[in-house]
Amino acid sequence: MDPIISTILSIIIMVFLGFILKKINLVQEKDVDSLNKIVINLFMPCMIFNALFAADLSSISNFAFLPVVMILSATITGIIAFFILKFFNFSKEKVWSVLVTILLSNTAFLGFPVALGIFGNDGLIRAIFCDMGTLIIFLSVSFILFLVFGGTIKEAIKKILLFPPLWAVILGISFNLLNIPIGEIPSTIITYLAGGAIPLIMISLGLSLKFDGLKWNKNMIAFTSIFKLLIFPLIAFCIINIFNFSGLEYKIALIEAAMPSGMLTMVLAITYGLDIRLTSDCVLSNTIFSLISLPIIISIL
Repeated sequence: MDPIISTILSIIIMVFLGFILKKINLVQEKDVDSLNKIVINLFMPCMIFNALFAADLSSISNFAFLPVVMILSATITGIIAFFILKFFNFSKEKVWSVLVTILLSNTAFLGFPVALGIFGNDGLIRAIFCDMGTLIIFLSVSFILFLVFGGTIKEAIKKILLFPPLWAVILGISFNLLNIPIGEIPSTIITYLAGGAIPLIMISLGLSLKFDGLKWNKNMIAFTSIFKLLIFPLIAFCIINIFNFSGLEYKIALIEAAMPSGMLTMVLAITYGLDIRLTSDCVLSNTIFSLISLPIIISIL
């Protein structure tokens, strides 16, 4: 079987495994938060550190523009969406509840498994750099929402500085370039924990799926899905060609730009008092739609 088809099918099956586990009450939806905390604070940092620590970073300068692609794509797409929403006189709360789902991509929770499954560790390394762009977008949007709705700048900065995957990137690159050994036992433990990241991520996504979300906020769901899954990657495609990307950088940049809305959108919705139901429906709906759009994009690369 083609490795791309095999990877996508494996991911879809694992996602729906989580959905089935929820339906048969073996795992409950309330467990999603606990699983996500384990993934974000332990398994994913180990996976990122393990990949970067063992990687050949001699061409690290070639990866520098990957975060730039994500930032520029999000900025351009977000500006277009913002003016359309304002033209139709939607409330400030509704505008930003939708915008956060367009600006932030699921470059980690879904992007990492896809990149690793199809392109191996080399693909994962590049996906990690794309995710650095998403983290920068998250920080920037946090400050904008603080100015628009009020909040605590200190809390926004704290969330970023204490974000374990960020430190996994910093430490992984530092230990690699400085050739700092970590020892056999720590290396083995990190490798074992890293191996648990992908299954837990997929099961967590499956637990989060709610097909009844399609019944609510239909117009906004359609608007968000078109911008997130079509316009965002089209703009990224243009930027990638302007920068003359090629090879694996080209493929990973486009695949990461085609990811659905990131789970960090819910953090922003809750922190700044946005329309949580609207944001949640948009995120979960375009995540479902991406299971169709992503295989199409990947197959034509």
